[in-house]
Amino acid sequence: MAGPIVVMKRYERKYLLSAEQTEYLVKSLEGHMKLDQYGRTSIASLYYDTPNYQLIRASVEKPPFKEKIRLRSYGLATRESPVFLELKRKAYGIVYKRRVPTTIPLVEKFFAGSGDICAPGQINREITYFRDYYQTLVPACLIIYDREAYFEPGGDLRLTIDYHPRYRTDHLDLTYSMEGLPLRPPGHTILEVKVQEAMPLWLTHILDAGQIYKNSFSKYGEAFRQQLLSAQRAG
Repeated sequence: MAGPIVVMKRYERKYLLSAEQTEYLVKSLEGHMKLDQYGRTSIASLYYDTPNYQLIRASVEKPPFKEKIRLRSYGLATRESPVFLELKRKAYGIVYKRRVPTTIPLVEKFFAGSGDICAPGQINREITYFRDYYQTLVPACLIIYDREAYFEPGGDLRLTIDYHPRYRTDHLDLTYSMEGLPLRPPGHTILEVKVQEAMPLWLTHILDAGQIYKNSFSKYGEAFRQQLLSAQRAG
């Protein structure tokens, strides 16, 4: 399970990699970064939205400010296992995250309008304000992937590679399964570079040499796009 980080502020840059680029990148990181202690970890994020998908519809327009709320588990959850309710905001390229440890029954009560998801505090107040502002938030999409996370010893640089990104819009339950429809072609991955300051030159050179270029990509946004296309074909 990931560490107990509850507040994060950083730049995040995303890249879409082919299987060949992924293999090249992993080899190129040797000597610069280390795989964290968890190895490859399956992560599931249940996104909440309004019944008319107000949050994701606004997000795909790429405004200077956008926000999402999701419930995250590391591996298949149970009703009793710890999960994390996370509020993610992005403003002018900087990502701010607030999250609290909780359980699924407490989150269900919370979104039904009763109870808090943690002890009183600033993060709890921000998440509660978000819920009250949007009034009705329901499970909308489940995003799942298998992540490898790398860190730079002695530095603040973090890098993640998400393998087999997938989604589903039915069985919106973190305890059901880790299965879903593919978000990317077979073998393709999603790279995220997370840094508080500038990206180091050695990493810039590696990305340039591998023809790995920054790309605006949202897993939930791509799932929403695919669902719209599927509905249009069915119609």
